Amino acid sequence: MDFNAIKKAVADTASKLGLSEYELYYVQDSSVSAETLKHEISALSSAVSGGVCFRCVVDGKMGYASSELMDPDEMEALVIRAASNAKYVESDDGGIIFAGSEKYEKTNAPEPKVMELSEMKAMALEIENELYEASDKVIDGSNAGLGSSEMWIRIFNSHGLDLENHVGRNYAVAYGVVNVDGEVRNDYEIVEGDSKEAFEGMAKRAVDSALSQIGAGSVETGTYKVIINKKQMASLLSAFSSIFSAKNAQNGLSLLKGKEGEVIASECVTITDDPFRQGYAIQTHFDAEGVATYRKNVVEKGVFKTLLYNLATAKKAGVETTGNASKMGYAGSVEISPYCFCIEGSDITEDELFEMAGEGVFVTDLKGLHAGINAVTGDFSLESSGFMIENGKKGRPVKSFTIAGNFFELLKNIEAVSNEVKIGLGGFTSFGAPCVLVRSISIAG
Repeated sequence: MDFNAIKKAVADTASKLGLSEYELYYVQDSSVSAETLKHEISALSSAVSGGVCFRCVVDGKMGYASSELMDPDEMEALVIRAASNAKYVESDDGGIIFAGSEKYEKTNAPEPKVMELSEMKAMALEIENELYEASDKVIDGSNAGLGSSEMWIRIFNSHGLDLENHVGRNYAVAYGVVNVDGEVRNDYEIVEGDSKEAFEGMAKRAVDSALSQIGAGSVETGTYKVIINKKQMASLLSAFSSIFSAKNAQNGLSLLKGKEGEVIASECVTITDDPFRQGYAIQTHFDAEGVATYRKNVVEKGVFKTLLYNLATAKKAGVETTGNASKMGYAGSVEISPYCFCIEGSDITEDELFEMAGEGVFVTDLKGLHAGINAVTGDFSLESSGFMIENGKKGRPVKSFTIAGNFFELLKNIEAVSNEVKIGLGGFTSFGAPCVLVRSISIAG
């Protein structure tokens, strides 16, 4: 049953039931992946999934129903179930079916190209071979993998809104394990792309990074200048991203409530949310409620500008939505999420950042990001590893130390950021950051 037939079946049933406010949310996705181990393909997967969610307003209450079965009889039953479910909703906040934005920007991501499984298998084996060729210290356990996916999202509602988005991404992972005189270390590299050229050098970078950790020593307990690398700073931003949700602020779960216009970070810190960021594959011109998306500064030169809103939270706050409504799958409830959420870079190179630090600690790995943080208070205590900063350069490797502090204070103590922003692999939400130089962080060695 194609989407036009689904729309007609839903609209006809809604009309019979006298429903004037309703929405149909449709998702179809497919993915393929290949993984290697010991120079053989160890796993192959291929999946296709999808479904629809119907929402309708009955007596000021929003009813939901969803289904993976898309035939005319089920579409009729879907509408009936949603209308019936509205009767049991306790909240009388009133649902909002969005009529549409005046303008929707065009995405700049290339049309999705789903890789052939045979091509993926060959590339995965080639990347694994490159891992072993990178060093004679590479041991079994090293592996590679490729993934390819695409997704269709469509929204249709009673106001005539009819939107669609087609997105996809391809990526490779190289995981290198090394053994030097009985000491085993590992690291990985993830690269987006769909060609041999895109993945060139990733295996060697993963192995070199693993080898650089050999012989790691300890750190004396104290307070240090710290540089947090791009990957880990993006992870830290991700772990605390819920503080920027208007829903969490309204529920007392974010200290940013009512802080718009206040300085919450160093002047060198600007945090953007950009659904159209160049090089970001999973772009979208509308959110899960059909609202047009746009680039926004959430923090601008240290000043907090806005929380992220969907229609319900914006109505409650008496402001305009920021177009950040999201759904975890077709059947999910409407929540709030950022898109490509990044700390922006500067014109300072990483080498210059190390020179500015002089002496300190370079953090390249953070463990336990979910167990070791409190997103409400901002406190964190995380097992870490990395390198000493000695005479303005990366020095000896160190491990098994704990960094502790508060995320809100960390933002204020950032002295400088580097020029290159690393964006992690994600879906409609991804996080990115440059290397950041923090004035002082407590370290327990």
